[in-house]
Amino acid sequence: MQTENVDLRKEVFNKAQYKQVIDTNFSQLGVASISASAEDTISVEEFFSNYNDIFYDIPPNGETNSHEFLVEQSGQYINFEDISTEIIALQEEIAGLRKELLAEQIKVLELESGVSFDTGSLDLGVDNNPLTNISTNITSGGTSTNSGTSTNNSVY
Repeated sequence: MQTENVDLRKEVFNKAQYKQVIDTNFSQLGVASISASAEDTISVEEFFSNYNDIFYDIPPNGETNSHEFLVEQSGQYINFEDISTEIIALQEEIAGLRKELLAEQIKVLELESGVSFDTGSLDLGVDNNPLTNISTNITSGGTSTNSGTSTNNSVY
């Protein structure tokens, strides 16, 4: 086996020379400085400008890089599930209030006209109890109309 001699040389610097000779920044490790990374960051306005430019190039569906992905990410960020649940509850409340209002308007018409209307098919949550209708007829003079037929329910 052949042996080879290698000469090693060691240079030593004092504290003053060290700072002048050796670069202590992390520039060789690929870490960008704060000012360099700030230059690479786009503003919100630039983002939406770019988004509008490529809108139709983005696939509608997909796990990533799609409109579906953007909607899901934004929905999670703004708690869309909670908001849509609240919207549904409010819509149901509005529908219920509309039914109540319609039922009350029908009652007013019945009292004014003395005619009882069959509202059973409207699902208004109105009491269609015949006793209620009889009391309405007693106070209104006695004519009741159900499904187009007219009867006289006067009380003597």
